[in-house]
Amino acid sequence: MQDRPVYVIGGGPGGLAVAAALRARGVRAVVLEKADHVGASWRGHYDRLRLHTTRRLSALPGLPIPRSFGRWVARDDVIRYLEKYAEYHRLDVVTGVEVTRLERTADDTGWLLHATGGRELTGSAVVVATGYNHTPHLPDWPGRDTYTGDLLHAADYRNPLPYAGKDVLVVGVGNTGAEIAVDLVEGGAARVRLAVRTAPHIVRRSTAGWPAQRSAILCRRLPVALVDRLARPITRLGVPDLTARGLPRPDTGLYSRVKQGAIPVQDVGLIDAVRKGRMEPVAALESFEDGKVVLADGSRIGPDAIVAATGYRRALEGLVAHLGILDPHGRPTTHGPRPPKQTPDLYFTGFTNPISGMLRELSRDAQKIARAISR
Repeated sequence: MQDRPVYVIGGGPGGLAVAAALRARGVRAVVLEKADHVGASWRGHYDRLRLHTTRRLSALPGLPIPRSFGRWVARDDVIRYLEKYAEYHRLDVVTGVEVTRLERTADDTGWLLHATGGRELTGSAVVVATGYNHTPHLPDWPGRDTYTGDLLHAADYRNPLPYAGKDVLVVGVGNTGAEIAVDLVEGGAARVRLAVRTAPHIVRRSTAGWPAQRSAILCRRLPVALVDRLARPITRLGVPDLTARGLPRPDTGLYSRVKQGAIPVQDVGLIDAVRKGRMEPVAALESFEDGKVVLADGSRIGPDAIVAATGYRRALEGLVAHLGILDPHGRPTTHGPRPPKQTPDLYFTGFTNPISGMLRELSRDAQKIARAISR
């Protein structure tokens, strides 16, 4: 067993954090990354992206994020940090290798990893850290093939330059959709509409120097109903009523919505853009007809381009579905330091969307997983 390393699948923040935590405990860990570099998902994000969590609360175990990167760290600096993290901890990272299937070894003492190039690797334990945002999901809207404009997923959006002077519809009002819409407004698009199915909770990223993330961390320790009650007057004080502009206040509590899987939208210009009429919230996209977009209220519009911020799939089916450890939504049934009962020494990290910040929770999970494996 000592000859078998722990294999960590995924060279993003979660995988690197687990490998570093294992190395600190004297456990050999090998990171397998299908791309050519660590932090592949971050390299593919849009240009203006910054962490919505603070620098101090986003560092991975054993290495602070440089103060020079500022409080809200930019995408390129996150990539630089991840590269430095792997180098600083002298992590064993193998790039260009994609693991396609996991099986127990014949003697049931470890894991057999089937990887690209016909590789078969044997590990004492496996940590799957392939990420919450793995495979872009583009809905198969009825009549989609009749649309002749540009239609792309948010994963393929980089900056507003190609859309200057154009009429653009952004579908989805999560943090990604809201920020891309603001980017288009500020980048010179002639018209920006934002298709909204369910009105989101909007929070200020920071109020009088107090980041929303710290409030979110405190909320995790409180009952859902209490947080809902406390959040209501605070939100009304900090966020104007945009109902007249087409973006009403949500009819469910903030933390109740979080428990349903919807993280509040942090304001990075959305409120001002809607309030000033530079961005137009519209009904959800339902279908296409004769090249036009049909909205949920029955109206039809003809944008030049559509950016679909419609989420991602975890894409774990090929890897572990045969083990019976995925829920109906394709997510692992357990998370963090607790492996599924039927698959000992198989751990998952990064498959939740915590209100307290993804990088913070990845760091905490990494320490717990390393402790469980080292035992």
